[in-house]
This record gives sequence, structure tokens and C-alpha cells, in this order.
Amino acid sequence: MDATTRIEAALEMALERVESQNSPPKLAAAIRYAVFPGGARIRPRLCLAVARACGDDQPQITEAAASAIEFMHCASLVHDDLPCFDNADRRRGKATVHKAFGEPLAVLVGDGLIVLAFETLARTTLIAPARFAGLVSILARASGTPYGIVAGQAWECESNISVSDYHRAKTGSLFAAATMAGAQAAGVQPDAWRLLGERIGEAFQVADDIQDMIADPALTGKPCRQDVIHDRPNALRELGVEGAVDRLKTLLVGAVESIPNCPGSSDLRGVILAESKRFFPKGAGRHAA
Repeated sequence: MDATTRIEAALEMALERVESQNSPPKLAAAIRYAVFPGGARIRPRLCLAVARACGDDQPQITEAAASAIEFMHCASLVHDDLPCFDNADRRRGKATVHKAFGEPLAVLVGDGLIVLAFETLARTTLIAPARFAGLVSILARASGTPYGIVAGQAWECESNISVSDYHRAKTGSLFAAATMAGAQAAGVQPDAWRLLGERIGEAFQVADDIQDMIADPALTGKPCRQDVIHDRPNALRELGVEGAVDRLKTLLVGAVESIPNCPGSSDLRGVILAESKRFFPKGAGRHAA
């Protein structure tokens, strides 16, 4: 079973519990709407790739970890799109959750997905309790404060921040969680895998910053120039297009170089290099020139 099939099947299985006859129907429908159809599923794919490189001796635990990370990511998107933050109309090519279901329900969808992330870990990792504690710690650190996506969102409320601090919390944290959780799910010490995730996460955010400034919303499926509208840190605004593209390339090289020694390190390098091709926004080279 390929990575995409594994991820979609695992997400579907976890959502079946949300859609029981006891669940408020609108909430269940809105949660499904927030998760499917998904984007590139980069974070869970990265989690599976690291676990595979480390042996992946408990694939059901890996799938639970990957699902938990994706649920947390989806929750962050729902909250990020709310009127109190970006007030975005479109996400993944369709109306945002608060536009489709109303703002109160969208808040509850984000909250429900956060809880579902931890519940998914708890239900699946009973077969390996020693791995469960590490996975919960990794996900909690990546989700809360001072290092996680909650802190990343909160930095937008501050008047004086650095692009690096902002990116590390808002984006890098879940990428670091993906690589560390992949190792932890496979029974490997996860700390050595943090740097790989952080570098990929920062590269992804730099690419997103470039896209936000130059892309066509019709192609991205979401509003652009949000960083300008909300006066947020943006790598392109700080470094220029050429500087931002150079930074992106440096981060991706550094990511590959940071892969720890493991049985599948060669294959993992190939996966990361292949995935990184998606990072470069169309038109970036033209604008840099």
C-alpha cells in the first residue's frame, strides 16, 4: 500500500468514530469537510517516510501518528481561516469551514480535530505503551506554546517578531513533529530527527511566503497576499524574491544533509528530494530574474 492510500485509509477510519449516531450531524459533516479532500498531506507523508527508513515495525502506530499530525494541521487551517485571524473565504479550492458551516461550528471543528488527534494516538498505541508517551509529548510540544502552532498563531498578535521565530513555531513545529513521530513510532530515539523536520518546515514556509506574494489564487485554491494585508512576517518581503529562493534552496540542501544514519537513509533522501520539487512556486524563477 502506498503512502497516500495508507494515510487516507487511516484518516477515514479515525473519522468513523466522529460520525457515530451520537454525534451532532452538522459537526460531524463539518469535520469531514475540513479533512477531505486534503491537500498534499506533506506532513503525514513525511512521518511515514521516516518510519519506513527506521524499519516501521509497527505500521498501525505509524499510521496513527501520521493521522494525528494531519488532524492537528487541519485544525490549524480551520482556526487560521477564521474572521478573527485571516478571514479567508477559500481553502483547498473550496469555501472555508466557517463560510460553509458558520463561525461557531468552525471553532468547534478546530477544537474537535485537536482532541481527535490525541484520541487517535491513544486508541492505537495501546499495543506499545512505551511509544505512546513519546508520541503524545511530541504532538503536544508541536501544538501548544511556547514552541508549537498555538504560539505561532499568537506571534501574529505581537508587534515585534522575527521571521525565523514565527516560522519555527507556526510551520516548523509540525514538520519537526512529523519526522520525530515517524522515528518514535518505529521505536527509534526521536531527538536526532528534529533538525530534519525543522529545516523542511522552514523551507516549506519560505516557499509558501513566495507563493503568497506572487501566485494566482485560482491556481492555489486560497487567497494570496494575506501577509501584506495582515502585515505579517514574510520571507519574500524581507529577503526579496532572489534571496528567498536562495534561502529555500539552502534549507532543502541542509535538510537532506541532516538525515540521521538509519537503514533507509538513502531511500529517504530520494523521497525528500522528490517532494521538495513541489516546494518551488511556479513563476519564482521568473520574478527573481
